[in-house]
Amino acid sequence: MKIQHPFRTALIATLGVGVGILILTGVQTLSTVLLYIGTALFLALGLDPVVSFFERRGLPRWGALLATFAGLLAIATALVLIVVPVLVDQIAKLVQQIQTLVESAVDQEWNPVTVARDWLTQTFPLLQVDMVFSYVNQWWNGLDFAEIGASLGTGLLSFGAGIVATATGTIIVLILTIYFTASMRSLKRSVYQLAPASKRERFVGLSEQITASVGYYVMGQVVLGAINGILSAIFLTIIKAPFPAVLAVIAFFFSLIPLVGTLTGSAIIVLACLGLASPLTALVALVWYLVYMQVEAYFLSPRIMSRAVSVPGAVVVIAALAGGSLLGLLGALIAIPVAASVLIIYRQVLIPRQNEL
Repeated sequence: MKIQHPFRTALIATLGVGVGILILTGVQTLSTVLLYIGTALFLALGLDPVVSFFERRGLPRWGALLATFAGLLAIATALVLIVVPVLVDQIAKLVQQIQTLVESAVDQEWNPVTVARDWLTQTFPLLQVDMVFSYVNQWWNGLDFAEIGASLGTGLLSFGAGIVATATGTIIVLILTIYFTASMRSLKRSVYQLAPASKRERFVGLSEQITASVGYYVMGQVVLGAINGILSAIFLTIIKAPFPAVLAVIAFFFSLIPLVGTLTGSAIIVLACLGLASPLTALVALVWYLVYMQVEAYFLSPRIMSRAVSVPGAVVVIAALAGGSLLGLLGALIAIPVAASVLIIYRQVLIPRQNEL
């Protein structure tokens, strides 16, 4: 029996560990790039059913792609035209109101401390207001404003850098999405060539089922979001909620997040109605969204998602929690189609193979 030299064995093991560490370091370094690629590929798979729909209507491939991208551009432009003017108008009003308060304070026509003290005294007559303001004054005098200013400046720089990074990432994802959507067929063919010829047909069939499941899932979430956004815009306009267009856009985008998206968006809208309108408006909005969430969970979602995924409820919850913990929002978005893909492989590959043994 041939005896391995200890030094050679140790050297090979060390090199193996080093290569493994190098690969993990490279993946961590490229995590942002991989995230961009994964997001773009996920969106491209969602757009592929739309392109196929136009192709079935007689359009050539390039015409179907052009129609798809034109529709997306029109939707994005409409959202910008709805949201941006309202935001600009409300920010201008807020700045004007702050400016008026500052001028009143300078002219000693309005003292926020006096206003707060009087309000607390009238609202809470049993509260020792003077003691509360004494504690607040001691806390205020103990603040290190130089340190706070430095922290605030650092935070603003980080916030600005985050905005720039987000905008850059969005542009990169959009470009990659357009490229992946246009070259989806060639990308699939390239991947299919990796499978052995004897098993290629089976591999192609499973891959087509998985990509179709992902695509229909994305489109299903968009449809659910659009339904929530449109109904929210109509309802919030009827009850005269503040900024119904902006709140409807919030409802649309949060509905794209599985499980907790509709609940979170509804909570934000109800709180906005409570703070900016009246308790009655917030109560009516709360009742509406409680009813809508039941309709979405038991009527809309099962019918819209029937072509996309067939995943048990417990698996949906576990997949969404695991995906959110690993990759944040993107992980929560892709967790359910990934779970559906795993179930397809389990049902059509593992189970038949076990039955043959």
